[in-house]
Amino acid sequence: MSDSDKAFSGSIPELYDTYLVPLIFEAYADDLAGRVAELAPESVLETAAGSGVVTRSLAQRLKPATRYVVTDLNQPMLDHAANRQGQDDRIAWQQADALELPFDDASFDVVACQFGVMFFPDRIAGYKEARRVLKPGGQFIFSVWDHLGANDFANIVNDAAVAIFPDDPPQFLPRTPYGYFNLSAIQSELNTAGFSDVSVVTLTETSRAPSADVAARAYSEGTPLRTQIEERDASLLDIVTDRATVEIKERFGDGEVAAKMQAHVLTATA
Repeated sequence: MSDSDKAFSGSIPELYDTYLVPLIFEAYADDLAGRVAELAPESVLETAAGSGVVTRSLAQRLKPATRYVVTDLNQPMLDHAANRQGQDDRIAWQQADALELPFDDASFDVVACQFGVMFFPDRIAGYKEARRVLKPGGQFIFSVWDHLGANDFANIVNDAAVAIFPDDPPQFLPRTPYGYFNLSAIQSELNTAGFSDVSVVTLTETSRAPSADVAARAYSEGTPLRTQIEERDASLLDIVTDRATVEIKERFGDGEVAAKMQAHVLTATA
């Protein structure tokens, strides 16, 4: 993973929350929040919280006395999440690297992470840290995307970027968010980190947008794909978006568009 894969800065946090969160993240955030809440935890750590979509769903389900620590490596994203959430005395917001968590051993009942582990430069190290801060028997619950071919809108936008930059295609989508889907490898890494009783659920959902343009723009402008396009030729950002928009319209029609998306949710016991 390159440094640009982690560049959620500038206008990206706002565009991410405006376009991408309702397009692909909300349904999975509600599912993850439900899984965590069912455990009735006294303490929860969320890592790689992004713009706070899981936080907003989970906070309303937790008990009044629950300690909830929300972290992200990217301060602009964390600031955006905190502003969206509003005042909640149960929540502590803290910038933190998931590979070097600033918390004591056995501090939390649950560690939750939605679509964040793909960004860890050393996933086993990140898994070891999650296990370290979990109490014995605690649960690490996280999600990863399935491959690009199982996620229609992302696949179309990636194809558009490849077509515009055939000699040096941006690699953000296939390399990072949609590049970590081998379940056997993930379970092996969790076992290496000391987790047991790993379970997996594959969830197929429908990604919806009010228009093809919104679906295309969510990926081309609301993720580090934008940075990678602009590094190559900023004047071609709209060209990539327009090409993806045309393809989405051809496949899914005018007006509101809906397409398949698919992800895996893993639960591992400390």
